Amino acid sequence: MSIRDVPSLPGGAGVEADEALVGATRPPALSEPTSPAQLSPEGGEVGAARSGWKLALRSFVENKLAVVGVAILVIFVLFCFVGPLLYHTNQITGNTALAELPPGAGRPLGTDSNGFDELGRIMKGGQSALEVGFLTAVMATAIGTLYGTIAGLAGGVVDAVLMRVVDALLSIPFLFVVLIVSTKYTATVLSLSVILALFSWLVPARLVRGEVLSLRERDFIAAARVMGATRRRIGLRHLIPNALSVVIVNATFQVADAILALAAIGFLGFGLQYPSTDWGDMLSSGVTYLLDGYWWLIYPVGACIVLVVMAVNFIGDAARDALEVRLQRR
Repeated sequence: MSIRDVPSLPGGAGVEADEALVGATRPPALSEPTSPAQLSPEGGEVGAARSGWKLALRSFVENKLAVVGVAILVIFVLFCFVGPLLYHTNQITGNTALAELPPGAGRPLGTDSNGFDELGRIMKGGQSALEVGFLTAVMATAIGTLYGTIAGLAGGVVDAVLMRVVDALLSIPFLFVVLIVSTKYTATVLSLSVILALFSWLVPARLVRGEVLSLRERDFIAAARVMGATRRRIGLRHLIPNALSVVIVNATFQVADAILALAAIGFLGFGLQYPSTDWGDMLSSGVTYLLDGYWWLIYPVGACIVLVVMAVNFIGDAARDALEVRLQRR
């Protein structure tokens, strides 16, 4: 039925009915937005763009396990490096007259077989473990990042040859080589860190190489080449910064792996030499007296290894998730 078919009512009522029918068929007028919220799409108001690193930090902080891991790691750093300044013990000259004393007044964790205070010994061994862990991670990450970037950016025969070198080194049992070197030469924090780094850079090299193979096909790399950027500049200014997410996550796991490797070497008796010590060496000595009831020689140091490695793994897992958020934003 059209408007013309509507019969007119007496007294002008037909005009009002016509206007009402026209109003009913007319599409509703769009009202002008009165607030910024009406300009936003469905799902809420559009906020200001945030930095990718701020998003990553926010996601990291929201991870409760990551916060716990950071807290545990900070506590152990303070315990190992600041603790000896407050809790003074003699960790150089042993006293067999005080050997294997149980925990008591003035000795919270007793003494070991050489008469050293066990709590002070754990602090000293923790210094070596953390130093080796972080130093190994820094060196291995630096070498692996440069190596992987060169291989991925060069491509072709160069990439194939460099990766075959990595495959060959991965087939060598690094623990066997470390034991030989530590037997022939004096094992120190620096020497063990270098040896561990020489075998630990292989994994980050493969990871960075895969990331570079993906990044070098992006438009911004093509634009840099058109503008005359050299391979060195492309690698240092574009590829490595954009592969930092992979590098940072792997570096955290490198710390945990290095601490476990040092503990394994020390447990086998090829760790740091006297007067230095490490948690693995202490654990090895404590196992001998475990059946005699000297629990304070093994459980505290074992708990330290577990807690530190667990904390670093928590941080690594959270960093991976947080940096994935940053990559999605980017």
